[in-house]
Amino acid sequence: MRLRLCTSGVAALTLVLTGCSADPPDPAAHGPLTITFLQKQGDQGYFVEEAAGARARAARLGVELTVVDLGNDRDRALKEAGTAVGRKTGGLIAVVPDPSVGPDLVSLARRADVPLLSTDDQLCADYPDPGACFANGLVPRVGFDGGAMGAAVGERAAIEYGRTGWKPADTWTLSIANDDIPVCRDRVNAATQAFSAHAGAVLKNAKVWAANTVDDARKRTAYALTGSPGVRHWVVWGCNDEDVEGGIKALAEAGFGPENVVGIGIGAYLACKDWRTGRPAAMRAALLIKGAEVGALAVQQMADRLREHKELPHETIVPTVMVDPANWQASGAACT
Repeated sequence: MRLRLCTSGVAALTLVLTGCSADPPDPAAHGPLTITFLQKQGDQGYFVEEAAGARARAARLGVELTVVDLGNDRDRALKEAGTAVGRKTGGLIAVVPDPSVGPDLVSLARRADVPLLSTDDQLCADYPDPGACFANGLVPRVGFDGGAMGAAVGERAAIEYGRTGWKPADTWTLSIANDDIPVCRDRVNAATQAFSAHAGAVLKNAKVWAANTVDDARKRTAYALTGSPGVRHWVVWGCNDEDVEGGIKALAEAGFGPENVVGIGIGAYLACKDWRTGRPAAMRAALLIKGAEVGALAVQQMADRLREHKELPHETIVPTVMVDPANWQASGAACT
């Protein structure tokens, strides 16, 4: 190995092994840490709570946090990421409207040498579909275990179905989700499998692709109902509360009241609105997911990465709990 002498102005000589390159600049050495949180559907109850948790943790840590609502605009994710990089943001946290943007977003962050952390949905560095990704290509993530969530929903749906006395011959299940999002596929597929295992019966299933909003789920479910004549009862699950709430609304418009519908949500932030009235609700239970915990953990991990150079954990799973009209208030569920 060759030794080389390097000079800095007229200062003293420094002996180095490979050259005069310095370590990358420390973001904390030039003022407060700056983190940008790119977030889809910022007006949705869960993401409102997530942003609030992120802001609260950032304030506690002395971090300058910018939260950007991407709505449902795939292309805006890259545009806003580029803007953040141009502003010299220290780190990027992202939950994007469409995971197919993953490879481009990862490439942008790598070129700028800005750490990237995903929340909720998976992102892949190599493929538009994170479901096709090898483990080492997945972006570090803070969120939930989609398979475990779906299994919990399916099991509770089977319990509620067992209490009704409905006959399998005139009862269908209804799965509503954005099938382009891997965590949504994980949830509804696991719910279907768990329901069949615990209900002791395999029911016919109507599968509805929706954009994970109440209105879209309602419209698309209404259309799907035209292909299921003779059904008297429905068991409904989806990727989130919005899917299930939209499905229930469509069923109500078609003449199916709460006595003929079992809905199991994911989120509980919409479900609890139905329960506050004290009247019978088609939404029988919901898996409580606390967005504030996800937002806070994401900011904490990114701050630790920037300040202390800690590696971002490959995956951080936040726990969930099933709630219903009897226990949702004690659980701390936030109705939004």
